[in-house]
Amino acid sequence: MKHSDFHIGLEFLGLAGFRWRCTDVGTRTIVAIRLAHEDPNWYRGPPYVATEEVFDEHEMVDCHLTEEDAIRAAIKEADTSGHPGFPHDVVTQMMQARREESSAPYPNKGVLRFDRRAADGEILHLYAARRNGKRRIVRLYLPFPQTFDEMPEHDFIALPIATTDDVRARSKRHAIE
Repeated sequence: MKHSDFHIGLEFLGLAGFRWRCTDVGTRTIVAIRLAHEDPNWYRGPPYVATEEVFDEHEMVDCHLTEEDAIRAAIKEADTSGHPGFPHDVVTQMMQARREESSAPYPNKGVLRFDRRAADGEILHLYAARRNGKRRIVRLYLPFPQTFDEMPEHDFIALPIATTDDVRARSKRHAIE
C-alpha cells in the first residue's frame, strides 16, 4: 500500500497477516493499533489502551487490504525478487548467534531492519553483533555467495540500504558467476 491509501479507521493486514486499524496519518508515516482483542474497549480512543505503533514508508508497502492482495504480492515477490533466501542451516546458525547474545542483546534494533549494499554490490544481512572493546562488530550473512562475514557497526550503517533493484542486480550477477 502507499501512504495515500491510508486514512484514520482503515483496517488492513500487516506483516505476518496481523490485522491493524489506522489511528493517525502523518507526513510520511501512519500509526495503527493491532486488532488482537475481542473486547471493543481496547479500541476506544484516542488515547487507546492498545499500543499504537508507527509504520514508516518501508513497512507500509508490506500492508494489504485483503488476504488475497497479500498472497498475490507474496507470489509476485517470490517470482521477481531474485533473493536466494536463507537455507535451514544458515537460519540455525543465525539464531544460535542471537541466543548467545541474549544476556546483552543488540541494542540498535533499527539497524536490523534493512539489509545493506556493499560497494561491490554484495547484499549484506545483519543478524547479530558482538562487542570488541568500546565498539560493536556486526555479524553478517551474504545470501548470494552463502558466506558469513563481520565488520564494524559504523562501517555497516554507512552503507546504503539495499533496495529491491540492488537484490535483482546481484541476482543477475550471481546467475552469470
